[in-house]
Amino acid sequence: MLRIVQYPHPALRYESRPVTEINDELRSWVREMFDLMYAARGVGLAANQVALPYRFFILNLTADPEQKDQEQVFINPEIVKRHSSVENEEGCLSFPGLYSNVRRAKKIKVTAYDLQGNEIHADGEDLFSRAFQHETDHLSGKLFIDMLGPLARHSAASKLREFERTFRQAQESGEYPNDAEIIRQLDAMNQPAPAAG
Repeated sequence: MLRIVQYPHPALRYESRPVTEINDELRSWVREMFDLMYAARGVGLAANQVALPYRFFILNLTADPEQKDQEQVFINPEIVKRHSSVENEEGCLSFPGLYSNVRRAKKIKVTAYDLQGNEIHADGEDLFSRAFQHETDHLSGKLFIDMLGPLARHSAASKLREFERTFRQAQESGEYPNDAEIIRQLDAMNQPAPAAG
């Protein structure tokens, strides 16, 4: 069963590998991720936020589980063009309650694959652009706190220490294995499947 992991879980810094096959397991993960995202009132969720080391994420910019027609899945996403920039507030489901202004490209041109294996080419701006960039960063192990200026980073420091303390306590109580074991598990999942025959 999947769950959203919180900073500083090592999966959040783990470089994801491309998805090579769209199968029932992937579809099941996607459905579970949408349920988790809605429960947390989010608009996007990347695979490594649920400790899966694969390059895909989901979006529903309405955050409304009733609006299934707004659900989008992006597999092996790439941002091919960025245009101008704008600063706006961001949060992250792996940092509950932490919000800060982040500067990102205002408009982007992207490619990815959907859950049916169709190639997607899209231009986006506003919330779509911001969410797409935020989630794509996740897949490379980059977090929105990495983009904060000195003042914003200073004001977030106590909250980050609190996340760190809570996570270490969860490890001590056996809720999570130690960092080295988590990375070993991610590495094991990250191996290509053995060839048949």
